[in-house]
Amino acid sequence: MALLQVRDLSVRFVRKQEPTVPAVDGVSFDVRAGQTVGLVGESGCGKSVTSLAIMGLLPARGTEVSGSVRLDGDELLRMPRRELDRRRGRDMSMVFQDPLTSLNPVVPIGVQIAEVVERHRGLSRRVARGRAAELLERVGIPDPARRLKEYSHQLSGGMRQRALIAMALACEPRVLVADEPTTALDVTIQAQILNLLRELVAETGTALIMITHDLGVVAGTCDEVNVLYAGRIVERAERHELFAGPRHPYTAGLMDSVPRLDTPRGNRLEPISGSVEDNVAWEDGCAFSPRCSRALPRCAERTPEIETAEAGRWLRCHNPLEEHARNTERPHD
Repeated sequence: MALLQVRDLSVRFVRKQEPTVPAVDGVSFDVRAGQTVGLVGESGCGKSVTSLAIMGLLPARGTEVSGSVRLDGDELLRMPRRELDRRRGRDMSMVFQDPLTSLNPVVPIGVQIAEVVERHRGLSRRVARGRAAELLERVGIPDPARRLKEYSHQLSGGMRQRALIAMALACEPRVLVADEPTTALDVTIQAQILNLLRELVAETGTALIMITHDLGVVAGTCDEVNVLYAGRIVERAERHELFAGPRHPYTAGLMDSVPRLDTPRGNRLEPISGSVEDNVAWEDGCAFSPRCSRALPRCAERTPEIETAEAGRWLRCHNPLEEHARNTERPHD
């Protein structure tokens, strides 16, 4: 049974005398304990807004959120604020995209981590501080006793990200949302952060939602992948199945935009034409049709319905690629 169930989640931004902007439009997926589910797409496709809606962190003013988000059967979207605050941080946590702006610059790292444990576990300040040192050591920060006294600007980018992960892990949450956790980090630090997250899922059975535009991260961490475009899921598949044979032209375009070591020298990358702003409303047709090389006349006239197959594969496309049309190796575990 799924630990986290998201059903028809929609987020709309409402502005006075301006058209309503649909940022997330009917997103549904499940995450089981010990499973890593990826949300993939270009910037502006609704990945981060989806995560903020799940966590209940979107501003109430100017935002309309509908649908259902259930954690172990409990509805989060209509949960009283005090109860949601109690669950958030204890049962569910989030690693934000930019640790420099997510950490408080005028409060020592140790105080920020210890505060989470004090609030949700009821520990004394002294015991919470010892727990904070243990967490810093767990995420691989050397000399944790000294780092507890330092501020975020005194840490490197990789250490700030590790500190943010330590804060998210403080109460051993059952659900962890990681929003672009390796952005702006060099490749060696990226690998260390991803290994840390994989170990967390394996050791504690945490349900992990990985939000990223990096298909390399997806290949190395995710069990199931949801590809988002213009606020809707256009393809869903198990990781190996998706990389072996993407069926939606957008998914294939994302993969063709990534350099590969086995590509013959001199071959050019094939980026997706246009930008995420070049789309039509989902109510009028396929939002990806203005950028799609396989677009048919009906793509701009009729909204594609979701096609489901065995093993939980989803597809939303009028003219998909043939199954197994892409001859690629399975990503390494």
